[in-house]
Amino acid sequence: MEKGHKKLLVWQEAMELVMESYTVADLLPSDERYGLMSQMKRSAVSVPANIAEGAARQGAKDSVQFFVIARSSLSELDTHLEIVRRRRMVPEASLARMQQKLDTVDSLLSGLIRYRRNTTR
Repeated sequence: MEKGHKKLLVWQEAMELVMESYTVADLLPSDERYGLMSQMKRSAVSVPANIAEGAARQGAKDSVQFFVIARSSLSELDTHLEIVRRRRMVPEASLARMQQKLDTVDSLLSGLIRYRRNTTR
C-alpha cells in the first residue's frame, strides 16, 4: 500500500535533497562527524519526514503546521550549506547541486503551504 505523501512532488524532491545532503555531508572533514555533518543530515531528514506527517493529517491547519516545520528545517539546512560554502569544505560543484535541489524544495513547499492555507478559508 503506497502512502499518499509519496505521490507528492515536494516529498519526492525532498527525498532527493536528503540524498544530496548525505553526499555533501560525507565529504566534510572527519572532525565534523559529530558537528556539522550530523546537523546537516538531521535537518535534511526532517524535511521529508515533516512533509509526510503533514500530508497524513486530516485538517488543513494541522497539515500546514508540519509543512511549516519542514520549511524551518529547510532553512536550517540552507544555513549549514552556507557555512560549508564559506569555509570551502566541499567542492563548489557538489554544493551547487545541493543548492539547486534545496531551492526547488523551497519553492514547492512554499506553494503547498499557500495552497493549504487557502483551503482553510
